[in-house]
Amino acid sequence: MDHTPHQSSDPELWQNSIILCNLTADNTSSVSTDVMSPVIDKTISILMIIVLFITMVSMGCTMEVSKIKHHIVKPKGVAIALLAQYGVMPLTAFCLAKAFQLPEIMAVVVLICGCCPGGALSNLLALALQGDMNLSIVMTSCSTLLALGMMPLLLYLYCQGFNLQSAVPYVDIIISLILILVPCGAGILINYFRPQYSKTITKVNAGVAIMMISVVVVGIITTVGVGGSILTVLSPNLMAIGALMPFIGYSFGYIISSLFRLSQERRTVAMETGCQNIQLCSTILKVAFPSAVIGPLFLFPMVYASLQLIEALALIVLFRCHQRFTRKEKGKTF
Repeated sequence: MDHTPHQSSDPELWQNSIILCNLTADNTSSVSTDVMSPVIDKTISILMIIVLFITMVSMGCTMEVSKIKHHIVKPKGVAIALLAQYGVMPLTAFCLAKAFQLPEIMAVVVLICGCCPGGALSNLLALALQGDMNLSIVMTSCSTLLALGMMPLLLYLYCQGFNLQSAVPYVDIIISLILILVPCGAGILINYFRPQYSKTITKVNAGVAIMMISVVVVGIITTVGVGGSILTVLSPNLMAIGALMPFIGYSFGYIISSLFRLSQERRTVAMETGCQNIQLCSTILKVAFPSAVIGPLFLFPMVYASLQLIEALALIVLFRCHQRFTRKEKGKTF
């Protein structure tokens, strides 16, 4: 560590040094503090902001005011989905972070991922499971809008269990959430006043394709920037949490909607609960936290996204097989 006087007199650097020292206290689970070059760091930040901007504009273009009004008048499905989204996932993230005894910064990353709103990927997965596509879009829209208040509130509440109140940059997170509502609102206005343009935008912006391409590109650039430190995000604990969180979300989303006697909406609520907005989560982690503190951990949501997609595809295959088997059984009966 460089102990020059001008650095030690900077309160922000001193605070970051304290955080880093606390994080590395446990040698078995410490986070690498290798810092990438400023050019690569800024390139990744700009790329992630651009991808998030495109995604949020596209999401706004899928929102129809008339459909939103319909589900607001009959809010049962949306209310249950929001209960599952902001009840199940943050609690799951908290319990898993406790169970795996994660270091402070890893616990913050997992909590932020758990407190994020639903992602646009859930709309495609709900369609593949023959769920209520309109309800899925409305749920994604409502959870995104509510994230401005719910995400900082839930982070504050759950961080009490880790004594992490000072480690979370609440103001930067709130600013990031406000900024994402701008492109989303622009997409809603485009869809309302110029629907022909919104169709073109949603066709060009294939949600899954852009997400996977951005994951690969950002992963490659980060690997070049931090080298072997990239393995931090692939640690067994984080991989296990990344696999368990979406599975628990899918399961409890389905169970909760079944308890409230929803029918077709059960599969939709399940997908909406387990799928998180990973572009938003990664961008918040990259922009709100200093690079020296977060390291390569801003890639955890991308690991989560890959695992949530694999699990969802497995559920889709099982659902289609069940449908085919049921049809054959009905054919034999008749």
